[in-house]
Parts: sequence; C-alpha cells; structure tokens
Amino acid sequence: MQFGVFTIGDVTPDPSTGRAPTEHERIMSMMAIAEHAEQVGLEVFATGEHHNPPFVPSSPTTMLGYLAGRTQHIILSTSTTLITTNDPVKIAEDYAMLQHLAGGRVDLMMGRGNTGPVYPWFGKDIRQGIPLAIENYHLLRRLWREPVVDWKGEFRTPLRGYTSTPMPLDDTPPFVWHGSIRSPEIAEQAAFYGDGFFHNNIFWDKGHVAQMVDFYRQRFEHYGHGRADQAIVGLGGQVFMRKNSQDAVREFRPYFDNAPVYGHGPSLEEYMNLTPLTAGSPEQVIEKYLTYADVVGDYQRQLFLMDHAGMSLATVLEQIDILAEQVVPVLRAEFDARRPADVPSDPPTHASLVAQGPDSRYHLVRPATLPEDRATGAGSGTEAELTEAELTEENA
Repeated sequence: MQFGVFTIGDVTPDPSTGRAPTEHERIMSMMAIAEHAEQVGLEVFATGEHHNPPFVPSSPTTMLGYLAGRTQHIILSTSTTLITTNDPVKIAEDYAMLQHLAGGRVDLMMGRGNTGPVYPWFGKDIRQGIPLAIENYHLLRRLWREPVVDWKGEFRTPLRGYTSTPMPLDDTPPFVWHGSIRSPEIAEQAAFYGDGFFHNNIFWDKGHVAQMVDFYRQRFEHYGHGRADQAIVGLGGQVFMRKNSQDAVREFRPYFDNAPVYGHGPSLEEYMNLTPLTAGSPEQVIEKYLTYADVVGDYQRQLFLMDHAGMSLATVLEQIDILAEQVVPVLRAEFDARRPADVPSDPPTHASLVAQGPDSRYHLVRPATLPEDRATGAGSGTEAELTEAELTEENA
C-alpha cells in the first residue's frame, strides 16, 4: 500500500505569529516537504493545482520537474490536474515530459476543480464541467496511445494528423486517478477506463465516502476490469499528532480555526467526529484510519494533508516524521494482514504497467466494453452513466 502526503499550497498566516510566508517561501517549503517525505520512506508526494490566491501551485509540472531532479524514489503526482480548464494536448505534452525526466515516477489525478471563477479565466463554462472532463480525458488517452491523432470534439480546436511529443516513456502512459468529492459521473469515468478513483474525503462523513467508492467499485466490475474489491482506490486524510491527545488538540485548534477551508464553520470536534481529520495521539490516528478499510474495502493509496493553515515548515516536517515512524508501519501491516491475496496491495506503477506489455488492456484507448444491456447494473439509465457518444469522440 502506498502512503504519502499531498499539499494544496495555501499561503496562510501562522496563527501563532500572525506572519504569512511569502509565495517564494511557501513554494520552497513544499519542495522541502516532498524531499523529506522521500527521506522518511513515504511513497507519494502530490500537489494540487490552483490559479487563485491564497494558493500558489499554479504550475504542477514545473514543481514536480524540480523534484524529479532532487529525488530518487518517491512517486510524483498531482492532486489534482484540472482536466476541465487545461488543454488536454498540453497535459499530454507536459506530463509525458515530466514522466521522462522522473524515470517513470509519475502519475496524476484528474479533477474538475472546485473554484468556479477559474473556468471563465481559461475560457470555459463551469456548467460544462462534466462534459469537459469526459471529452478532454478521452482525447488525452488518445494522444498518449496513438501515434497520429485526427480528432474533433465540442470544446477545442480539431486536430489533424497530430502527434503529441514526447510520447510517454516506454510507450506507457502515466497511471491516472480520477479525483472526486461528490460526482458519480467522475467515478463512472474512472470505472469505465479501469483507472484509479481517489475520493478526497477530508470534508465528508464515512457514509458518503462509502457510497461513492462502492459506486466506483461496482462500475469497475461492470466494465470488466476485475472484481469490485480489486478496483484501485485512494483516500485523503488529515492528521495532527502529539504524544498526548489533549496537547494535539490544543496545538492544532488555532490552525483549524484559521484554515481557509475549515475555519469559521463547524467546530474542530464536529469535524473530527464526521471526517478523517484527527488531532490526537499516533494511536488514535491508527485507530481512526484502520476503520476506513471497513468503510470502503481494501484500498491502495492513503494521502495525508500535513501542511495547511499556516503551520510552520518545522512543525510539518516533525509531523511527517511521526507519521512515517509511528503510524504508517502499523497501518501498512494491518492493512496487508486483512487484504485477500488476489486484491492488489499497490496501485499500478510505471514498472508494473511496462511489465504488462504493449498488448495489455492498459494500452487501449477504450479498455472497456460498453454493456449491451444498459438497463442492468448500478447507475444504468441515470445521469451518472457515460453515454457512448461521450466516450467515443469520433474522428471528423
């Protein structure tokens, strides 16, 4: 199982000092966090993509390219890449280049984005978020899998005899996750292609998380990629730890109250009761997160948000140390012990995908077969199910 950290890159004043880092300081602290995550043995570092203050990571491939040259083992990912407002042609180019520079240590998480004004800034209509995600991602798959692409869709300029360059390393595209909080259409999209589904559940209760992941699992099996329990699932999380739980709550509370996305709403206690947010001892974190394997089934990736709400770099690095030394080894052993032998322990990596060979389903543009009987299976006949037309932007 992969454990790692993800960042949203907010620039927020530290409530203990009142001082906010400069954008440069914040960016470099994120790089330090990624390098430290590798040093302590975590498997993944992922960065969000934002184009508005108080967030700074507007160019993930620039950041991850820098890290590719300074790390050796950690997987470099996104959380998320905006498949709606970015041109899929540019995504294909940028992430294939990054994949080459990182020696294959790249995957990425597609997402629609949750900041409404971003859409018009990039010439898109937020009301078309789902169709944009569907059309753009299918074009991206073609660009990464076909040497020459002729294409016409609804949302961008047609392509004629276009070859994306560079093509993916070893002709094997990066593994893709589809990140969603509440859209079954995105879970359906992940299931159709046999991609991973990441539920960033840091705002949501277990009932909602279970519903979303179960829907993805059922559709994954429906499209013939394997059993539902073999689907590739990732979850988000957030923790703050001290040896004594009361110390953890007392120290974390000002950050929670100051957070641009958490504060000024439900209390810390309410959030901790309903969501994966845990301020407590390492033992309490372990106890809380072990329950998620019961909620969503055996899953393959757990990412933690550690740097948030103005927390100092020193504190974040200290928290990562606690996570890696006291929490992850126990979670890994417990998750492995309960996982059936034929359920994947890890998500696909570049090495595993290359090993499958060029004729594997992974290399197909459309690896799933649309069911003949669309009246069967969860989600059939609903807005959640992708239409064949949406999945087959035919050449003009």
